[in-house]
Amino acid sequence: MTMDNDMMNFEHAASMGLSEDEWQLINKRLGRVPNLCELGIFSAMWSEHCSYKSSKRWLKTLPVDGPHVIEGPGENAGVVAIGDGLAAVFKIESHNHPSFIEPYQGAATGVGGILRDVFTMGARPVALLNALRFGAADHEKTRHLLSGVVLGIGGYGNCIGIPTVGGEVNFDPSYNGNILVNAMAVGLANSDRIFRSAATGAGNPVIYVGAKTGRDGIHGATMASTEFSDETESKRPTVQVGDPFTGKLLMEACLELMASDSVLSIQDMGAAGLTSSSVEMASKGGLGMEIDLDLVPAREEQMSAYELMLSESQERMLMVLKPDATDVARAIFDKWDLDFMPIGQVTDTGRLVLLKDGGTACDIPIAPLVDDAPEYDRPQADVPPRPVIKSGDIVETGRISDILRLLMGTSDLASRRWIYEQYDSQVMADTMAGPGGDAGLIRVHGTNRGLAMTTDCTPRYVEADPKTGGAQAVAEAYRNITAIGATPLAITNNLNFGNPEKPEIMAQLAQSVVGMGEAAKRLDTPVVSGNVSLYNETDGVAIQPCPVIGMVGVIDDVDRAIGSRFTTAGQDVVLLGHSNDGDGWLGMSLYARHVANRKDGAPPPVDLDAERRHGDFLRGQILDGTVSAAHDISDGGLAVALVEMAMQSSIGVDVDMPDTAHCHGWAFGEDQARYLVTLTDATNFITAARAADVPAQKIGTTNASGELKFGTDDAISQIELEKICESVIPDLMKN
Repeated sequence: MTMDNDMMNFEHAASMGLSEDEWQLINKRLGRVPNLCELGIFSAMWSEHCSYKSSKRWLKTLPVDGPHVIEGPGENAGVVAIGDGLAAVFKIESHNHPSFIEPYQGAATGVGGILRDVFTMGARPVALLNALRFGAADHEKTRHLLSGVVLGIGGYGNCIGIPTVGGEVNFDPSYNGNILVNAMAVGLANSDRIFRSAATGAGNPVIYVGAKTGRDGIHGATMASTEFSDETESKRPTVQVGDPFTGKLLMEACLELMASDSVLSIQDMGAAGLTSSSVEMASKGGLGMEIDLDLVPAREEQMSAYELMLSESQERMLMVLKPDATDVARAIFDKWDLDFMPIGQVTDTGRLVLLKDGGTACDIPIAPLVDDAPEYDRPQADVPPRPVIKSGDIVETGRISDILRLLMGTSDLASRRWIYEQYDSQVMADTMAGPGGDAGLIRVHGTNRGLAMTTDCTPRYVEADPKTGGAQAVAEAYRNITAIGATPLAITNNLNFGNPEKPEIMAQLAQSVVGMGEAAKRLDTPVVSGNVSLYNETDGVAIQPCPVIGMVGVIDDVDRAIGSRFTTAGQDVVLLGHSNDGDGWLGMSLYARHVANRKDGAPPPVDLDAERRHGDFLRGQILDGTVSAAHDISDGGLAVALVEMAMQSSIGVDVDMPDTAHCHGWAFGEDQARYLVTLTDATNFITAARAADVPAQKIGTTNASGELKFGTDDAISQIELEKICESVIPDLMKN
């Protein structure tokens, strides 16, 4: 060795997030002590962010195959066939730690990174979504973090010209010191033109393209795999800096190059930068790679091998080209004013060799970095059972209208309009349904086929019962896609948890994956991509567990899709699913939290057979043109779902109250597998539902007054509720 050859010790390894056992294993695999550059490469590739060493065992249990699946987990993004020779390419990924440290750049580069994951597969991105979790609304940092993250998401997505069509936002004190920023992208490609990352052909040129490399983001993957502390601000240099204009140029250049049939393999330089891209490409191809780091385009002087390999500067790609395609490729990247530099070649040695300043900075086998990375079966604590809380277990006081005034004024149910109106949801002119509904809907350009998409998770359910919560996240995503008339196809997941070395946290992770897997299998929505974000803790306090589900579905004719708003007065309103008369499930509900001041109890059970049966029936009725509006019942229960349908129009509803002493449980219970639908003739619909073994009953009629009337003596205007609901977040941001 002639470069970076000051020999390391365990203290250096520990500072990079490696355990003593891992340090000893590295020495054993190399047969010597690594130098700084080599140790940095091992620490990045063995980090939780890159190796999934605590979650891999459980991820392997998820269903990943299906008739629509073209590419499952392991590539930059998942791919499913959607018909007519087209494929949807999609993935969700976290940028939690960077966004807490530097909210604008953390969120912006999260969007940029997930877009690169999609167009690296040969797909043109057509939609963005996000799943955001912030601390308590009145916490001192929430306004600053919320403002920065929203500006970052809009700043990158709007500038690059991709519509943001959906997402979700939660507030909870557990995120005060560790917010969650998960970004999802969906793209379209020809199903026979999918590009992958495995390097091929010893001797083929390895090309660096895109922006220059700087010192931003060094050891970002390692930082994302550790807990926060009071010294969080010192981690600011590990946050990457995004440039959406360069990102747009890189996207167009890569797609043009792919169309020229010059690319053999391609990989985004995401987490761990040049390290992960080179190692993963070589590993997947069963080959080696030699790179001359002196050739890497750098924007700063005298960057070391360690810095060049660990930098996470944005808007960069690594690719292997056909031997005779270099000139064609160079011309394309010159046209787009981007760096294009052959920096090495594929080898058949199975080793990563890095040259720098006339010497060898690194020479290590690739297998231990990937295939031989640690994999842990961490111990799990028992999940304590929670009590069942139903209608009769809580003393009911107050009118439904008064409770709605309270609930709709909480940060849990407040309108997110202030947030999503900062995102461009209409750019590209194919958005059929944007933020604010059950699911986003994009028309496949030039056709009538549509892609539906959503993100969902209810963290309080997962915290109470991880297995049920994991299944419920899939089930709710399934309902949201179904409610607009689309057929759910597949999911991507983002598993956000605390420190997996703690048995109680590991139980949350493992059991939620079990529940997620059972639901994905029963609902025929295999997991085709995803991301794991662990160590989301600050000073030992973990976040509320949050395994986010991103789901994509397809509808053959977007003109048959429906929304969740009441469309006209005089229509029947039907509850599809369990009526829960006098038996509403209030455990872990928003009613229990805000009205009864109870945070205990088990979450509502999930009946996957019922979810499938109810969803299939409703979807068929929507596509037949029977249903004018549909909305799944989730947070806040039936009464809140009615408010949400009314607030999108000037139409109210006369509600037929059940004959029960426990009307609050009926109105606010969060029982699952349920929808509200509106239509002209409830009688035939209910008859058809019951023939399909689906419970259904008429609960009211839409009216022209704009009032929500619960029986004969309890009414509230949807205008009043809308004012309450719409004011919460703007007021938060003004204070």
